[in-house]
Amino acid sequence: MAFPARTMMRRLALASAVVPLLQGVALAEDMPAGMGQPSPWQIGLQGAASVTMEYSAWFHTYVMWFIVPITLFVLGLLGYIAYRFNSKANPVPSKTTHNTLIEVVWTVAPIVILVFIAIPSFKLLYMQQVIPAFDMTLKATGNQWNWDYEYPDNGGVSFTSAILDEAKRKPDQPRLLTVDNEVVVPVNKKIRVQVTGSDVIHAFTVPSFGIKIDAIPGRLNETWFEATREGWFYGQCSELCGTNHAFMPIAVHVVSEDAFKTWIQKKAAEMNGKKTNMVASAAPTAQ
Repeated sequence: MAFPARTMMRRLALASAVVPLLQGVALAEDMPAGMGQPSPWQIGLQGAASVTMEYSAWFHTYVMWFIVPITLFVLGLLGYIAYRFNSKANPVPSKTTHNTLIEVVWTVAPIVILVFIAIPSFKLLYMQQVIPAFDMTLKATGNQWNWDYEYPDNGGVSFTSAILDEAKRKPDQPRLLTVDNEVVVPVNKKIRVQVTGSDVIHAFTVPSFGIKIDAIPGRLNETWFEATREGWFYGQCSELCGTNHAFMPIAVHVVSEDAFKTWIQKKAAEMNGKKTNMVASAAPTAQ
């Protein structure tokens, strides 16, 4: 069956419009907007890159199904009471003091709602607080105003990470989030994070991993995450720690296991080279 030329042109135009749209959707699925760092005009949670964050996002939406109806119901009830029982409509006030049915409902209903909220919240708390068998440990120490990182399971590699100078930042690097030495971890590995502080209270936070824990001097707190995809993920200190609190970012680069092994070997070589240079410079010169 032959199609008219005008119909064919319309179908071709539709196809030319749909194909780029589908390609755009595919690209968005590869790296969703708002994952790893905030996106312009974003009002929701950052995209999840760990199982814990995925469940946290689900729980957030789940609780909203209770919050919104309750809020609308209370708002409507207040409006109805203000209209129906104002002094003009009721010059003689009611003397009713008790209503058994209403009292039973407003006692039982909140209990039932809290039970429905509590059950999944226990699972989330368990996921966040109970650290499973981990593959490696990362220690983070908060300072005014940078982070010290250590890999005790990988030769004790350590370094300091601070915000990158604005003059050195590249156009594709996020402002106030880029650092000079990023944390590198392997994908699909359970990472135990030990967090402490050296001076005041800080907070180690990476939203896409669903982790946030205080860095308290003299105390060692622990959390964990397992990144489910490679990429760059940013966070910040989330505790008011001083004048430069807003300039204490966290950058985590999730890579393949092979890339991580290469990186950790390079870092170890750099650290050993610095130690050698320090020893050589401290050695007395021959007279």
